[in-house]
Amino acid sequence: MSQIYRQAHYTISATQLSELPPDTGIEVAFAGRSNAGKSSAINTITDQKSLARISKTPGRTQMINFFAMDEERALVDLPGYGYAKVPEQMKIRWQQTLGKYLETRQTLRGLMLMMDIRHPLKEFDLQMILWANKANLAVHILLTKSDKLKHGAAMATLHKVTAELKNKDLIATTQLFSSLKKTGKEEAIKQLDSWFLPENEHAE
Repeated sequence: MSQIYRQAHYTISATQLSELPPDTGIEVAFAGRSNAGKSSAINTITDQKSLARISKTPGRTQMINFFAMDEERALVDLPGYGYAKVPEQMKIRWQQTLGKYLETRQTLRGLMLMMDIRHPLKEFDLQMILWANKANLAVHILLTKSDKLKHGAAMATLHKVTAELKNKDLIATTQLFSSLKKTGKEEAIKQLDSWFLPENEHAE
């Protein structure tokens, strides 16, 4: 199944929900703070160096970008959130747009949520999980840049995040991930497969 991710290609960008492509097929959305390594994660999973542009200015990507893998399946790159240099009104508008997208998009099968392992579960991360939980949308967290910590510290953070989610009654699965070392790539792809593939195709 990993071959299909290599076929991902840019198709369209939307600044508001009315500009989204038809609500058919299966989509998985990628979200995260502007500096959480979201673009790098998408590029690692698709084996493409510049599919999702890695901006040197956090928060520059303020559009919903679609990357089709075939006629039925697409990866969706949501705008980075938490950026400081954007006017407050724009932040509020984007929060409303993201919330509505997560809660109303029928084709959306899952949410991949990127968090820098050194700064997990910030306020907006929790808001994204809450929106997804309300919409009965599965959430899988990638604790990115895990190579920045020693293995023991990384595992401790993983367990801490899992415990905190449970304590807050939020539902999400969690894993370690490093775009630099490619660790966690296969686990992430396995999660994507579970969303993109019908049950009877998993045995192939």
